[in-house]
Amino acid sequence: MILRFLMTALLLAVSPVLLADAITGEVQKQATNYTAIIMFVVFIVFTMGITKWAAKRNTSTADYYTAGGSITGFQNGLAIAGDFMSAASFLGISALVYTSGYDGLIYSIGFLVGWPIILFLMAERLRNLGKFTFSDVASYRLGQTQIRLLSAFGSLIVVAFYLIAQMVGAGKLIQLLFGLDYYVAVVLVGVLMVMYVLFGGMLATTWVQIIKAVLLLSGASFMAIMVMKSVGFDFGSLFAEAVKIHEKGAQIMSPGGLVSDPVSAISLGLALMFGTAGLPHILMRFFTVSDAKEARKSVFYATGFIGYFYILTFIIGFGAILLVSTNPDFKDVTGAIVGGTNMVAIHLASAVGGNLFLGFISAVAFATILAVVAGLTLAGASAVSHDLYACVIKQGKAREEDEMRVTKLTTLTLGVVAILLGIIFEKQNIAFMVGLAFSIAASCNFPVLFLSMYWKGLSTRGALFGGSLGLFTALLLTIISPTVWVDVFGYAEAIFPYKYPALFSMAAAFIGIWFFSVTDKSKRAGEERERFFAQFVRSQTGLGATGAVAH
Repeated sequence: MILRFLMTALLLAVSPVLLADAITGEVQKQATNYTAIIMFVVFIVFTMGITKWAAKRNTSTADYYTAGGSITGFQNGLAIAGDFMSAASFLGISALVYTSGYDGLIYSIGFLVGWPIILFLMAERLRNLGKFTFSDVASYRLGQTQIRLLSAFGSLIVVAFYLIAQMVGAGKLIQLLFGLDYYVAVVLVGVLMVMYVLFGGMLATTWVQIIKAVLLLSGASFMAIMVMKSVGFDFGSLFAEAVKIHEKGAQIMSPGGLVSDPVSAISLGLALMFGTAGLPHILMRFFTVSDAKEARKSVFYATGFIGYFYILTFIIGFGAILLVSTNPDFKDVTGAIVGGTNMVAIHLASAVGGNLFLGFISAVAFATILAVVAGLTLAGASAVSHDLYACVIKQGKAREEDEMRVTKLTTLTLGVVAILLGIIFEKQNIAFMVGLAFSIAASCNFPVLFLSMYWKGLSTRGALFGGSLGLFTALLLTIISPTVWVDVFGYAEAIFPYKYPALFSMAAAFIGIWFFSVTDKSKRAGEERERFFAQFVRSQTGLGATGAVAH
């Protein structure tokens, strides 16, 4: 019934609307890309079927939050890749390579380097110590109320900013690719997101992410192969031809164009590396596998898939220089790329595969957005229902049916909020929101989580004050940075001269945690330090200090 209702609403929304011609930028009847519509509808029907299947298997909170720990390491690795490889990665990094060449790799490398940190330092301990959310780990031996409040607050802020970026990006992308009105596009994404999470939980979200990852990797692989075919599979020829064509010439093969000063470079690198290890929707995935061994496998596979994907975006970016920038069909009357440089990957799809492949990539881009927002929504809902309601308000005594009710109410609320924020921020520069999400994750979530697992001297007071200091420092410095103070508010000069706050906000968090912990001489702090050994044993073995099985 739900599927029938959704498909009826979807067809009513799509059928009367002519698709925008992504090549000419004009809306014409003969330019309607019915291939994209058909693939789009097929994807929705298939994933709604998965959601219906998953809904029958959600009989407990463990099933809903973590798919009952039934996901294998390979499946989870593919799902993590699907959750992490957003439309921003596919379109944005390709566009950065297209405009800046070699410098576009700074984002690819930054995102990728975060995964070995998770693999070697966190994955095993997360699985052995946690149950549903990373707050379970951060609060394992510390004050439940204080740490869960901080972790939930940090998680919700990260989810909110990430959701804004995804929803606005979704509206603009679908508006261009499918010709839908911006508001219709945002509402459509919001409704589908709520459907996946509300009824399917983690199991449906996982399979949506797996399908999306396979489609995206397949499409990007085909694009890269066709680009290399055009230059005889010779990387030297690819780069040499790009240098001849690009307006910057040989500069595109030199670093230093995007981030010119070392402070910004270090700050951006810290945000990308350690922010990944603090994203709640990524950390939540480690509780979907059966044990620590599968958690390690998850990161191993995810790192391979994500690394391969970023290599492809590099080839796609240079391929766009060769095949898009030289083709007048992809430019408007002023000579600019139709839809802006963020659309070069879409135009390249048309150049190498025609209208059929353009339709496929359009549908994949939509699938990419849905997979990411579904993961974000589930992470936000679990922060409210599990951390705040079940563990803080009910002190761990909440009934499962009550917790599930709160989860579903929160999911609906997040869906409405995401739609409203997407509409409110339509005209705003949203680039800073993704950076802010990573900066907050690196400055609040990561320090508290990391030190709770590795530092015996950590106390509740230190974690609470230091984590809060990192959170508010990241927020404040972002607001007074050039990205917001100048670009959004319109002031002539920024108070804080750097675009990325992570270097300073992470330092504030770690120093704050250390200072407020070592100066905490209370009896409670002493008891928390004494509990570190039992936590250490469980984090390494999955067993309690007395040999009891952890889960």
